[in-house]
Amino acid sequence: MTRSATPSRPYTVDEYLRRERDSIEKHEFDDGRIIAMAGATRAHVLITGNTFAALHNRLKGTPCQPYGSDLRIRVAGRPKYVYPDVSVICGEPQADPDDQYGESFLNPRLIIEVLSPSTEKYDRNTKFDRYRGIESFREYVLIAQESARVQLFYRQPDGAWAFDVAVGLEAMARFRSIDVEVPLSEIYSGVQFPPEPPEPGATAE
Repeated sequence: MTRSATPSRPYTVDEYLRRERDSIEKHEFDDGRIIAMAGATRAHVLITGNTFAALHNRLKGTPCQPYGSDLRIRVAGRPKYVYPDVSVICGEPQADPDDQYGESFLNPRLIIEVLSPSTEKYDRNTKFDRYRGIESFREYVLIAQESARVQLFYRQPDGAWAFDVAVGLEAMARFRSIDVEVPLSEIYSGVQFPPEPPEPGATAE
């Protein structure tokens, strides 16, 4: 999903939340800036929907609840609001006290982003840096669109972050923070990958 900053004066949190409540489109908020969220590709939509459905089915009867990209998360530190592709909250959702409408939340355990060319650098670096400031946050998952590849970053008991990767439709993605495993074939169901580029020096038949 692409992003574009709205060139304007700095907005307050209250102004952003009031504008967002009346807006048809979704926007992020980053320390006074309102950033429009553009549309997504078919593959992005399929992967997001498949992942949400997989987690929803596996988390029934547990204290954890997955949410789609319409749930707004308030990030710790200077004011920032985002709409992760998928998030999981365990236990009672904690509403943002600065949101008088009760539509922003503070305590995701797991956040999942489906990578797009225009946002991959932002998702991997800036966004992850900010997410790590959330006290409840335990796992960050990045899902590729153009190949079957899921990267998982998870917080260990000592606070350090470890990394795992699942590659190929036969592989299994293990979401450690919620004790769930999902085959990549389920995450990528219905997705058609672009053809792989030929090996250097190969000739077409």
